[in-house]
Amino acid sequence: MHATLPHPKVGTLIREWRQRRRLSQLDLACEADISTRHLSYVENGRASPSREMLMHLAEQLDVPLRERNTLLTAAGYAPIYRERPLADPALSAARQAVELVLRAHEPYPALAVDRHWTMLAHNRTVPLLLASVDPELLQPPVNVLRLSLHPRGLAPRIINLAQWREHLFARLRHQIAASADPVLVEMLSELQALPFDATRSHGEPIDPSGVAVPLQFDSAHGVLSFIGTTTVFGTPVDITLSELALETFFPADAATANVLRHLGDGQVGTTPS
Repeated sequence: MHATLPHPKVGTLIREWRQRRRLSQLDLACEADISTRHLSYVENGRASPSREMLMHLAEQLDVPLRERNTLLTAAGYAPIYRERPLADPALSAARQAVELVLRAHEPYPALAVDRHWTMLAHNRTVPLLLASVDPELLQPPVNVLRLSLHPRGLAPRIINLAQWREHLFARLRHQIAASADPVLVEMLSELQALPFDATRSHGEPIDPSGVAVPLQFDSAHGVLSFIGTTTVFGTPVDITLSELALETFFPADAATANVLRHLGDGQVGTTPS
């Protein structure tokens, strides 16, 4: 379907995304190789962008696939990006890739989350670290951020809780800035309101010159120290895949690696003290 009339709403959305990316009209016009005048007309609703132009601007603005559909709809075009559950047969290759990464990462913990940090899958190591968590927090859908920072979740066992909490909030703020997702805005407020006793957490402030923010976890086998990494699909054209992330944790020291190897072999107990 082709747009035949100006659509002020799509122009407003483009302007909002441009401002969110902290670009002037001149900046975006130069990056998109169009005239500033034409961009101004589009943003003010005096001109209707073609579907190709709209997708070109969305690419320059790094608009998430979900929101690109919103732009298309606002301009009078049909959405082009599909959203299917991970269990959909069409995503079998991607699902197998996720499962392969999770299994291959054992005996170290790894999990897959969606855009709202809902846990979609995990490897066999993850449950070994959750034995002390209130079962209510493990009822699906499990939110990984809530699980980490809730006083009935993992928070009491995170030694450097203040540091880890700051790190998670920074990631969430960055995600909000990139996506403008209102659910994430509400989640940040919820997590910031959770009870937090800073006197119990002796982690140092985040060092900007450091390599990574560690996660120090108190277990029955001593302190486990992890460094986390995030993996995403490189060129997804499906909304579900574009919003899926694999959170993998590597041992930050030899002692942690040794404990996890033994846990994987079933040679030590798995219940936290």
